[in-house]
Order: sequence, then C-alpha cells, then structure tokens
Amino acid sequence: MLVLTLVLAAIGFALLVAALATGSVAWAWGCILICIIGAGTLLVSALAGGRPENDPVPPGRHARKD
Repeated sequence: MLVLTLVLAAIGFALLVAALATGSVAWAWGCILICIIGAGTLLVSALAGGRPENDPVPPGRHARKD
C-alpha cells in the first residue's frame, strides 16, 4: 500500500509540473485529484496497520530478554 502511495505522489508531482509548464488548469485539477487519492490510501494503510490487541509491549519499547 505504501508503494501505491509513493507512485501516486510521483504521478501527482508530474501532473503539477505539467500544469505549471503548460498553464493548464485541467492538469492542476488532475494533480489535486491524484493527491487526494494518495492521501486516502495512506490513511487507510495507517489505520489498517495498527498494533495487535494482544501485543504486551507498547510502541517504542523493546521486550526484555532475560
């Protein structure tokens, strides 16, 4: 999912460059649309990749090996 988000960001950047180079509003709206889709996939990925409920170690901590 992260790779898809990065690809969408690259496409959005290319559309932004095309919009600036040509002065076309259609390319700019395409850039906005692609960026919104990319943000949506990033949000879905972040919400789906949460910590499991039965994980005894909180985030940022390491389990001690005794």
